[in-house]
Amino acid sequence: MKQRSMEDRFLEFGLIDQLARADSRLHRLDPRAKLLTTLFFCALVVSFPRYSVLAILPLLLYPVLLSAMGELPLAYVARRTLPALPFAFMVGIFNPWIDTKPVASLGPLLISGGWLSFTSILLRCILTVSSAIILVASTGISQICLAFQRLGAPHLFSLQIMFLYRYLFVLTAEAVQMVRARNLRTFGRRGLGPGPFASLIASLLIRSLDRAQNIHRAMVARGFRGEIQPLRQSRWRRHDTFFVLLCILACSTIRLWNLPQAIGGWLLQLLP
Repeated sequence: MKQRSMEDRFLEFGLIDQLARADSRLHRLDPRAKLLTTLFFCALVVSFPRYSVLAILPLLLYPVLLSAMGELPLAYVARRTLPALPFAFMVGIFNPWIDTKPVASLGPLLISGGWLSFTSILLRCILTVSSAIILVASTGISQICLAFQRLGAPHLFSLQIMFLYRYLFVLTAEAVQMVRARNLRTFGRRGLGPGPFASLIASLLIRSLDRAQNIHRAMVARGFRGEIQPLRQSRWRRHDTFFVLLCILACSTIRLWNLPQAIGGWLLQLLP
């Protein structure tokens, strides 16, 4: 059961490349437009004050609308975002005990600044990670690296990102094969001591290096000379400019104008 679940996770991890080969309005945009929008969105998210919670909530529309535009399963984006939450949780878990000064109230309940900053950290993590996942799932890693290069990033930087991503699949595939072989030899018994575990890691490293060298020789034999060759050619069009400007305008409006507070004040004025 453990081996099968590991293989299932590996297949689900590889699904992101299948999603990147789809054809939707979001997929047809120039990779530079999506990359610039994602970078601006992430920078804008982290620019909010530490106690901002309600003001950040409207930005949740960004990953939802982009997922719908790219016909991406929202459940898949959510599952890929969840593994990042424990890191954000560990960053802000002590805030409620460090910052105990009340800064807001919910009826008779006083809310300290630590709880607000902790919630804000979790929201920022969800927004930034989900936007990055949508970028990769709608563009593909090779197109993103090419977009970095066309925007002026160093050539070696783009290649390093692409190879790092690709060889994660090589390392994971070797690990899946080794776990399958171990389960067949131990009849599925669980538990692995320090000695066998160290041997397993060393064997995984050696096999991954051999696999990487074979892949490199195959790439050189097929004419690879250090240039990124995307499967889908793209060029900047007017709708790319419109997409970037619309996203920047909408996100900037949310950043400069507290929409939940404004809507709440408007509703209070309507009450008798």
